Amino acid sequence: MAELVDWSRRTQGKGVSAPSLTLNWSDLIHFKRTFTDPVPKRTEQGFAQAGITMHHGRAHFVDRTSVQVDQDILVGRHVVIATGARHATLGIPGEEYLTTSTQFLDLDTLPRRIVFVGGGYIAFEFAHIAAHAGAQVQVLHRGSQPLEKFDPDLVSLLVQATQELGVEVHVKRAVTAIERQQDRLLVHARTEEQQYTIEADLIVHAAGRVPEIDDLDLEVADVAREQAGVSVNDYLQSVTNPAVYAAGDAVGSSGFPLTPVAGMQAGIVAKNLLEGQPTHPEL
Repeated sequence: MAELVDWSRRTQGKGVSAPSLTLNWSDLIHFKRTFTDPVPKRTEQGFAQAGITMHHGRAHFVDRTSVQVDQDILVGRHVVIATGARHATLGIPGEEYLTTSTQFLDLDTLPRRIVFVGGGYIAFEFAHIAAHAGAQVQVLHRGSQPLEKFDPDLVSLLVQATQELGVEVHVKRAVTAIERQQDRLLVHARTEEQQYTIEADLIVHAAGRVPEIDDLDLEVADVAREQAGVSVNDYLQSVTNPAVYAAGDAVGSSGFPLTPVAGMQAGIVAKNLLEGQPTHPEL
């Protein structure tokens, strides 16, 4: 929807003559829910039809190939860790006032002043949508270049387009604290030379994610990990427990943390489990 609005604006005076399109946030979120809300139920129904049993709850290892979910002990020949990621803990005062990306996409109304903490692709995607919906948006990134893993020339073009949309993009600006004062939020940030305070109505966590594996008790299963996730070999198999595989954001050194990468890895793990690991990812 935001892309359609953007195309409408950029083609005005270039052969297209029509009232400029605008983005209605409430209508957009209502439309989004019509196709996202049914997904969990349909997914579970598909699993049931395929003979897959679902267990809801936090899982953790109790030995090399067994996990516990609530009171149930599940034993298998193999275990696949595909737990995804969670928002990284920033360790700053007032962190509880941050809105997650999931919560952002469930807002019934869009606040007027929005600050994104972090300069990854989530920040830029959401910043464009919010700006097209009429919000005043700022992006604060602590590094010298947003989207640090991506091509610098393409990132420069993206930053330019973002600024032309009216979004303020600040680099080398680290957020040090968040404060609530009555009906407003204050973002405290700094550069090497100066301290800044920015007023906002909403502050969105866009400062990266980390693998959701801290409470799996990996050491019980002798599954080695690194900061970026489970340590795996070329076949996405644990380097210390060959009965365990990992895919997606749970994998250490897996390249870009993108949905297509996770889907590709899941297919490779399934193929290796069923066919004796004939393939490995090419990242």
